[in-house]
Amino acid sequence: MNEPLDVVIIGAGTAGLSALREVRRRTQRFVIINDGPWGTVCARVGCMPSKTLIEAANAYHRRGSFAEFGITGAEGLKADVPAVLRRVRRLRDEFVRSTLKATEGLGERAISGRARLLGPDRLEVDGRELRARRIIVATGSHPIVPEPWRDLGERLLTTDTLFEQEDLPARMAVVGLGPVGVEIAQALSRLGVELVAFDGIQKLGGLTDPAVNAVAVELLRREFTLHLGENAELAAAGAGVRVRAGTAESTVDRVVVALGRRPNVDDIGLEALVELDERGLPPVDPGTLQVAGLPVFLVGDSNQRAPLLHEAADEGHIAGINATRPNVDRFERRTPLVIVFADPNVAIVGRRFEDLDGSRVLAGEVRFERQGRARAGQHDHGILRVYAERDGGRLLGAEMCAPAGEHMAHLLALAIGRSLTVRELLRMPFYHPVLEEGLRTALRELASQLPEGGESDLAACGPLGAEALD
Repeated sequence: MNEPLDVVIIGAGTAGLSALREVRRRTQRFVIINDGPWGTVCARVGCMPSKTLIEAANAYHRRGSFAEFGITGAEGLKADVPAVLRRVRRLRDEFVRSTLKATEGLGERAISGRARLLGPDRLEVDGRELRARRIIVATGSHPIVPEPWRDLGERLLTTDTLFEQEDLPARMAVVGLGPVGVEIAQALSRLGVELVAFDGIQKLGGLTDPAVNAVAVELLRREFTLHLGENAELAAAGAGVRVRAGTAESTVDRVVVALGRRPNVDDIGLEALVELDERGLPPVDPGTLQVAGLPVFLVGDSNQRAPLLHEAADEGHIAGINATRPNVDRFERRTPLVIVFADPNVAIVGRRFEDLDGSRVLAGEVRFERQGRARAGQHDHGILRVYAERDGGRLLGAEMCAPAGEHMAHLLALAIGRSLTVRELLRMPFYHPVLEEGLRTALRELASQLPEGGESDLAACGPLGAEALD
């Protein structure tokens, strides 16, 4: 092509498809390039297959509470793990097909191949040079696997390969207990695998509040063995793998490595644009997604800012709009939100505990052991802590390991995004009986530490002192 394209998008994951949607609305002079299988990480090997596995594991695990409900026969139930995995793949394939629709009908504007940047307005794909006024890099990420471990071959799994297994072995380990590791470890354990998990730090799922983390550790230790605070070392042991961390040692059949994901930016030519940092990444403006003021945008998992689907979709949206305008705009980003689909849910909303100034912040807490709806449903475990400004009571953030945490996290994200205060959120109706009444308990504890409001303020309506009513 002699005439420059308006936009080239490199990568057809969530961020790339989001950018494509905006670019197509504004110009037809574009191409999208993808290296490897088309279809997003989320649909193919991430969010959707993992949640399908988790739902099956939680359904089977529920049999442990049947006796308390007066239901008999639980001992006769079993998990047909190959059938579980077949369902995971069947739904996964449907989810992938739905993402492929976004690039149907593009013809020559959809290119399969590996792109490399030659400059801020030039790139090469499989020996063919293209020029473009703007370039969006959305090349995604891949699981981190330490080089010495790769000799273990098929005994080592990641989320890229776990869901392809026809069956699960009797003994497994998970190394790395960030959000993905916590989810996978609990799901495998609940499906009947003898599971041991390792992490070099003492915190799980990205939590930073020591009180919340302590509850999460205690609850997970009831289900499987946890070794925290020592880095794991792996070695072949016959047909299995020996995992050692400090004085702890286990021999298992397979190991799931969940040490995070690394951006797919090696050898794509970013160094031709600007000096890279120690991670191999250029400076990126989070409001515009521009690389060092150049007509290049680095989005989604590729920039390692927040490797979450909703953030990747936002970044593709921002880049797609900015890449088709004469001047770029700065976008206000959403309230930070992370949810780990463990049971109970782990979630972090707004500002994390470790980022707060303790002298200027108040905290309210609830534990769910005595909360009425939680007891009725056998969900009576977990903790929620909410943080607010000492002066004025504006909500700042929350961390939780709590039943229905995914829903309370969204409610809190809305409140924080609207800059609501503790009392303003307490004016919201809380229906009875719902798990969200636990959130109200934490808010009431916060309100008790703030100056009193007027008697005519319904935010001042206090607890009745009975778990059946509060």
